[in-house]
Formats: sequence, structure tokens, C-alpha cells
Amino acid sequence: MALLLATFTAGAQRVEGDRAAAQGVYSAEVEVNGQGAGERNAAFARALAQVLGKLSGDRGTASRPGVGQELRQAERYVSGYDYRQDEGVSASGAPSFKTTLVVRFDREQIDSLAAALGLPVWPQPRPKPVLWLAIDDGSGPKLVGLPKAAAARTTLQRAEQRGFRLGLPNGSAAEQALVGAIWRGDTAAVARASRRYSPPMQLIGKLYRHDGGWKADWTFVDDGRVLSRWSEEGGNALKVMATGADGAADALMKRYAKAPETGPAGTYRISFTGLDSADDYVRLSGYLQRLAVVRGLTPLTASPDSVAFDVELISGVSGFNRLVDGGDVLVDASVEGGEPVYRLR
Repeated sequence: MALLLATFTAGAQRVEGDRAAAQGVYSAEVEVNGQGAGERNAAFARALAQVLGKLSGDRGTASRPGVGQELRQAERYVSGYDYRQDEGVSASGAPSFKTTLVVRFDREQIDSLAAALGLPVWPQPRPKPVLWLAIDDGSGPKLVGLPKAAAARTTLQRAEQRGFRLGLPNGSAAEQALVGAIWRGDTAAVARASRRYSPPMQLIGKLYRHDGGWKADWTFVDDGRVLSRWSEEGGNALKVMATGADGAADALMKRYAKAPETGPAGTYRISFTGLDSADDYVRLSGYLQRLAVVRGLTPLTASPDSVAFDVELISGVSGFNRLVDGGDVLVDASVEGGEPVYRLR
């Protein structure tokens, strides 16, 4: 434990002044090398990937259909941003600095994007499971309670990156005595001791030396039911410890995240009116190709002021509607029961 705590105390310290920080699901922090526009736009993409991951609870969100296309135009969803400079100490003891971009995204636009792409959404407010973590660095296992919260910092931070928070037990003498139960995997004993905390969810883990590195055994319990068990190992204790939050997030997302109701993927005939020139056609075609829900376009018919396409959509016309609704390019002009028709603004 002493060795781990020594590692944690070398973490970054913020400089004096305003301290921007990400708050909640719809904001994110990304380390950057400078404040130029190119670096910032690339950081916006990474930040949007974080936010969509937190919203859904799925760490693979960035690889879902349509998401990559929206990451390339992440700036359109940004409502504000700030820079923060953090001061730390390098391994050699010399001062070190890093610049962090804190990005805030428009909640309504992000919700519409997630719905249009058919991303599962993990509802809020979200539970705050109790982290019952015991660490044995060779001198015997010890419980990490609130007084020693720094020892669990990477796990707590990873949970926030995944869109939820973890709590710690107070660390009383009675709770310290639970180390034996944690070590032998007695989840019922830990659950009983955790009744004073809310909700009745526990992330139970033990971290110990293994084959020249570290290993962590994890169990996630929800209301007395074991949802998941897993183990991780590696040479870096902090990275191994963080995997507890990942496993808990995966279990919670699997149980509680809900996919929105969208139309089936497929090819739909959609007509567009209000085209007065070739420039309008080019503007419409470019706009459609940039939409995340559109996989392909095939021109069908054209008249002096309209055009019809076969549009391949990943989430049906309902997903298409969510992305164009409220925008400044198209207006829904469909007649109930008829084919979808949109008018170019």
C-alpha cells in the first residue's frame, strides 16, 4: 500500500487560476500539444468519442456505424471549450506541464445524434456502486477506504470517464476486517456490510503481486446478484486497477442501457424539392453524404425543381428525421402515408 501511495502522490497538480474541468456526461477532457485550430479540431473528435461512450456506457461506441463520420465533424456539436494547464513532476523530479482541452457539447444535439444512430443510452441518474478494494503489495492485504482514497484514484477516474461514479467505504475497523471476505470471494459478507450505503451495488476487487507484475480479481454485484466476474493482469498496478471500473461499466451498460426505437436499416426512396439551380443540387448532395445515417445515395429521377434518391440508411427514416430536424438545410414536407419528401431551405 505504501508503495502505491508513493506513486499516486506524484500526480499532476493544477496551477493557480481558473480551473476548467469536465462535468457530467456531456463534457470531456483531452490532452493536447498546443492551442492551434488543427490540434483543437482533432481533440474535439476524441472528446466527442468520450462523450458518446459515456452516454451509452459502451467503450466500443466509436466503432459503431456512422459514428466515425460524425467524429470528423465534431466541432458542430461543441457548445464551448476551455484550456487548462496542469503542473506535475516528472520521474526525474523536474517540473512538467501538460495542456488539457475541456470540451462541452450541446446536450440536445448529442441526444439527437445518439438516437439517430441507434446508440444504446444508459439512463440518468446513474447508480454509484461502492468500491470494496483490497490491495496486497507483499505486506498483507489492506482495504482502501475513504482516508486512503488516493490509492484507488485510477479506478475512480476511469469510472468517471465511463460515465458513472464509484464510492468508497468509510474504512472503519469493522470494515477493515472485511479484507478476509474480499480475499476469499465472499460476496454475501461484503453485501451485508454494504447495506448502510446506497445503492445495493458493490464492485469487489483484490489487487496483488503476480508473476513479476500485478493481478486483479473483480466481482460486480447488483442487489445480491453477481453480474460479472473477471481478472486482469499486467506490469503496471495503476492500469490493472483501473480495469475494475471498465468491467463494472460493461456490466451496468449491458443491464440498463436501452437502444432507442429507430426504423430498420435499409434503402428508402426520398424526394427533395426546392432545388432552383445546379448549386442547390450540389449543396443537397454534399449535405446528404455528410449525414452519419446515410450510407449511400443513388439518383433516381430529376425535374426542374426536385430530385429523388434511393438513400441507404443505417437507422431508417426516423433516424434521418432526427438529424435533419431543426437544421438549416432541409424541412420535412412529407404527406402522411406518402413517401418521405423534404424541401431544401
